[in-house]
Amino acid sequence: MSLFKKRTVGKPGEWYYCLEHRKVEEGPECPAKDRFGPYRSRTEAQHAMETARERNLQWENDPRWHDAPAGGDRDEA
Repeated sequence: MSLFKKRTVGKPGEWYYCLEHRKVEEGPECPAKDRFGPYRSRTEAQHAMETARERNLQWENDPRWHDAPAGGDRDEA
């Protein structure tokens, strides 16, 4: 008997974007390491890569996430 059972069927309304197959799937068909989600709708899952690009760009340009410049911490004064 296994302690952890693999869930092969997703809940109705759960949408994922498979990174390996580059397709939208209802329920987790592919391993978690290969997918984004869950999303509330098929449309949201279809735009998963756009959403990821936008979030990455926001993160890269957010000054709160950059290291202090070399030579000292700007918060210490």
